[in-house]
Formats: sequence, structure tokens, C-alpha cells
Amino acid sequence: MSRRMNRRDFLQNSSIAATAAGFWLTGGLSPAAQPQSALNKLNIAAIGCGGKGASDIEGVASENIVALCDVDENRARAMFNRYPEVPKFADYRQMLDSVRNIDAVIVSGPDHMHAHASILAMRQGKHCYTQKPLTHDVWEARQMKEVAARNRVATQMGNQGTSANGLRQGVEVVRSGALGPVRELHVWTNRPIWPQGMSVAPPAQEVPAGLNWDLWLGTAPQRPFNGERQRNGNPTYCPFNWRGWWDFGTGAIGDMACHTMNLAFMALSLGAPVAVEARSAQPVNDQSPPEGCTIIFEFPARRVEAGNGYARAMELPPVRMTWYERGYPQRELFRGALAEGQNPAGSGSLLIGEMGTMYSPSDYGSEWRLLPAEQFQGYRPPEPSLPRSPGHYAEWLRACKGGTPALSNFIDYASILTEAALLGNVALRAGQRIEWNTEQVRVTNNAAANRFVRREYRRGWEI
Repeated sequence: MSRRMNRRDFLQNSSIAATAAGFWLTGGLSPAAQPQSALNKLNIAAIGCGGKGASDIEGVASENIVALCDVDENRARAMFNRYPEVPKFADYRQMLDSVRNIDAVIVSGPDHMHAHASILAMRQGKHCYTQKPLTHDVWEARQMKEVAARNRVATQMGNQGTSANGLRQGVEVVRSGALGPVRELHVWTNRPIWPQGMSVAPPAQEVPAGLNWDLWLGTAPQRPFNGERQRNGNPTYCPFNWRGWWDFGTGAIGDMACHTMNLAFMALSLGAPVAVEARSAQPVNDQSPPEGCTIIFEFPARRVEAGNGYARAMELPPVRMTWYERGYPQRELFRGALAEGQNPAGSGSLLIGEMGTMYSPSDYGSEWRLLPAEQFQGYRPPEPSLPRSPGHYAEWLRACKGGTPALSNFIDYASILTEAALLGNVALRAGQRIEWNTEQVRVTNNAAANRFVRREYRRGWEI
């Protein structure tokens, strides 16, 4: 029996064929090998069109934008006006049900909606780009990995530093052994830059015209809208201050760890920690993260195979990583030869090895220096072993069309990094050191803490 092949069938079938050929011939399609005809453009739908959503749409504007979804008409107006002929939705569930020619989606809403929207799209076989942090909860990160693998879709998390060639070179330097064995990491951020530490929800106010508050809440528990201006000038919840409420956001570590931990996490081939402990001068409550904290992660020894910068298979030692919010590592870490007496940048990381230190003074890990400087004078980085990126969005688009998977794809990397980072929030909310079993996806020494691993969803929004 014959049937008419539609455009989506063509893309899927040609991707499968190209991937199979690439496995035998080239190990993956190079950018030059990609078909360049107009037929090869992807049909992309956007979930979230204001703020970061707008820049994500800009990043894929070379493709066909076929549907737009946002719960806030005012926030989305610029993008809605830019694509006047494209269908618009407030509910992405309706969009995914009614627009049949979607090949891929970008998900750019608040943290608490990332997993629900992404998983629904991937279950329909749609490629998926999701902003960082990949999910709101640890359990969701594991689901994202499994659903992506089961549906064989191309994925990428929006931690754009992963696509920076400077970060990839830094990873290669560490894996080449330039620092020697690394057992100590320090990562810090100047976040939060939004209010935190609130212990009581604010009173109800009228929902502004153009905002569908029920859809904005989505998976989160029902609560009334409030639009009072907060310390940073933004309204209580949306479009920005949601980061400081547990029901919607993941605090500073959720916002920034997928950026600032990234260089160290990838360079040392870290996975899930075995234990996490959090400290905060401010009491932790069920409404909002504290205004600042320090979190200590214990990563186990691990074996790596030769390749991707490792000259041979080897055993790597355990690693202790300290994460700081609104604070810096002890000043003694920056004395003398270690960092040549300079003050630390507002956000950054230190990888301290037996033979030297890598200091990155940025959120994204694309800049770094080896210390002490005298010891590394004339140092030449190793030959590249990781593929260089064609650009953050281009890397995902190439993967969608059958090319090499994006480095920060859900299966191999993004879900693992997100799980590790979000366990910091589990420890913070548990109020004690937690021991983690990643195979079982559970805290083993405090059963009550597992409610922070997997939350309850509002009825009708379950995953």
C-alpha cells in the first residue's frame, strides 16, 4: 500500500537514513553535509514568547516558526506582532493537539513548567530545546532523560556556555592532566538578584488583563495572583520574581549552576553526588529559598574511558565541591600564587588540582586561566578532542536534522548536570546532610526529604 509522504515524514525518514550513513562513513553529519533546500527547514513552535523566550525564537528564526504560545499576551506582544500569520495560543496543550506540522519546540517558560511542556512535546515525537534549569525537580530531570531516549528526539538545554569553544578547550585542558588529580572545586554566584526569604504568601490581587493566571500556575499549587512591586522593582511573581518562590522557581542554584558549574562538571566527568549538605544563616521555609547559602557536594571516585581528552582509561578521585550564593570562597584561596592576589569575580569557579589551578572568572566558563601563571608560561593546550560548536542554536538545529547530537543534550549531559544541581535544593530544604542513591532516585537517610525530589502536581497537570 502506498501513501503520500508529508513533510514531517520526509524529515524523519531522511534523518534516520542520514544518521545511519553517518555512523558508517563519518561518525555524524558535518554542517556541510546537511541538505540546504528550503524543504529541510524545521517547523518550530515556541512555548514562551517574552523575555528569554523572545531571544530563543530569535535564535531559531532561520527555520519556520509555525506556532506561538504564551499565557501573557502583553509579554508576548512583540513576537505575536512579528509573526502575524502564525497561530497563537495561551495553552500549549491545545497548540500541540491542533497544529499538526510541528517538528520541534522551544520551551522557555518558568522552571515549574519546563518538564510538563517538554515531555508532552517529546511524547509526540517532537525535538525539544528547553531552557535551563532543565527541570524544577530532580525526578523530572530523570523523566526528561528517559522520554528523550525513548522517543529518539534531538534535545538541548539552554546553558549556552556549553557551546562556547573556550569552555570546550578548558575541558580538554583539565582532562589532559594539566592540573593533575582534582579533588576540590569552588563555584560561586552573585545571585539571587530577586527577592528571597519570604515566609508568607502575599494577599490576593486582581489578575491583570491579558494574563491567564490559571495557565501560568500550571503544575503549581493554586494560589491567588499578586502584582505588588518587590525590592528589585518587578511584581511579586511574574514575569521575573517567580525564581524566588519554591512553587515556581529553583533559587540561585537552579538559575545559575547549569552555567557556572558547567566547566568543572564536564571537565571532571562528574555525575550524581553521593551526599549533599547545605548551610544557611537564614531559616529555610516552604515558601521561598533563603537569601543566601553555601552547599557542599560530595562526588564519588569514577572511571573514565580513553577519548574525549583522556589519553587512557583512568580512575578519577572523589571531588568535594562547594557552592556559594551571594558570597565568595574564603579569601585565602585567592592569596599568593593561587590567584595572584586578585579578588574573585562576582561569579566563577576554581578547580584546584595537585599540579595547578584553573580559575574561571565568568558565569559561562568560556574564560579561564591556569595558575600560578609562572608555572604555566608557554603552556600549549592539547589538540582539540571535543567537537567545536557551530553556535548554540545551530548545534541543536543540526541535531534535529540528523546531525551530531548537541553536547548539552538531555540524555548524555543536561539531565545529569541538572540532577546534581537541584540536589542542592533538596539538601537545603531537608535541613540536613542528605545521602543520595541515583539508581533509586531517592534520598536514603531521610525519607521525608524525598518530597523535594518529586513534588505533587496540581490536578490535571500530572506528568
